Amino acid sequence: MLETLNTWSANFANAVWGTPTVILLLGGGLFFAIYSGFRPYRHFGHAIGIMLGKHETPDSPGELSHRQALAAALAATMGLGNISGVALAIVAGGPGAVFWMWMSALVGVATKFFTCTLGVMYRGEDSLGNLQGGPQYVIREAMPKAFFPLAILFSVMGLIGTLPMFQANQLTALIKQNIEISGDPMAVNLGIGITMAVIVGIVVFGGLQRVAKVAVALLPLMVLTYLSMTAYMILTNLPEVPAILGLIVTEAFNPQAVGGGFLGVVLIGVSRGVFSNEAGLGTEVMAHGAARTNEPVREGLVAMLGPVADTLIVCTCTAIVILLAGNWQNPGDLSGVTLTANAFATQLGTPGMLALTLVTLILSSTTMFACWYYGAKCFGFLAGAHVQHHYRWFFLATIVFGAAVSIDVVFNLISGSYAIMAIPTMVSTLYLAPKVKAAAADYFHRHPY
Repeated sequence: MLETLNTWSANFANAVWGTPTVILLLGGGLFFAIYSGFRPYRHFGHAIGIMLGKHETPDSPGELSHRQALAAALAATMGLGNISGVALAIVAGGPGAVFWMWMSALVGVATKFFTCTLGVMYRGEDSLGNLQGGPQYVIREAMPKAFFPLAILFSVMGLIGTLPMFQANQLTALIKQNIEISGDPMAVNLGIGITMAVIVGIVVFGGLQRVAKVAVALLPLMVLTYLSMTAYMILTNLPEVPAILGLIVTEAFNPQAVGGGFLGVVLIGVSRGVFSNEAGLGTEVMAHGAARTNEPVREGLVAMLGPVADTLIVCTCTAIVILLAGNWQNPGDLSGVTLTANAFATQLGTPGMLALTLVTLILSSTTMFACWYYGAKCFGFLAGAHVQHHYRWFFLATIVFGAAVSIDVVFNLISGSYAIMAIPTMVSTLYLAPKVKAAAADYFHRHPY
């Protein structure tokens, strides 16, 4: 049964993460950058100012402040994708995969600016009359009716792609690596999964406001702790870092590179990069679509900060630490988060391992909190907001399931769903790109920063 599930999930992920998907995401992001005249890249200072609260409009429609919306979005992306996903990318595609993760983030800046501007520009009411944002609402509100099946497709795949199974799986593996728990392995996994489900349930039953408040409170401290740990390891091995960065670049274009040659490395790097920063998937649109603002462009500017912090900074630090440790070529039984943890343990010992466990525990938990919100919105769009609260129980049950199955099944299922979610998101954004360009021109004419 498990072997069949492994095979099916691998075939599913390989089928959807092909060249067309990479062209759609990288090519689409490059188009947005060029089409906008690289405008988003020229206003990072203004974006940071918005995020810090300089342009809040408390009376505007929406549930979250700009900072809370960014925190909610980063809660989903700043997690195991940065710690475990990077390890999976390097093992599968070699150091060159990191370069293509960078490329996905660079064009992802423009993609997030466009997608999240649309997420606020075309918000729609759910069945209870509450204002909602997301690709499904953008498609419903702004595109011809013939495109409505794309909204359904996004919501269906969003129910799968936003499930917390990957976080539960990797957190379970890390706990078992650090704490020796006797008993049947499956029973231990289930016990850890049930405990996680209870903790997550306490937060998600409090709604979006509680999720955002927890993310704002915990994310900065955890990210700072993680970056401090990686900075220490990088600085103590500084002479080796230039060679590692050079290896990342050269292996990205090596026809005989690990992972199936040049094309294989590109596919692995882009898929893992998108898994990390979610640019073009549409999940980020659901978070930023809840922002309290009447200026869609303003929220698009805040959203574009995500790939920089997420992939270009945090993921790069993780990659350098893993490559410094050197065991990525022969990982043995180590996989994902356990490989990253082993890399930290080589220099920081037990204290480093315990610190990473704490950071991973918090980041994976905040990711699960945010993923509940995304999944609930997809379920509400399909079945009606009046029954949306029932989704919580299904969501918590999948935490237990994710803790019990193999990482390959979980990662392939989530990653493959992400690839399909990108189709409605990118198609609708490309179709409506002129609306964003016109809105940006108007915004910067009124606010010449």
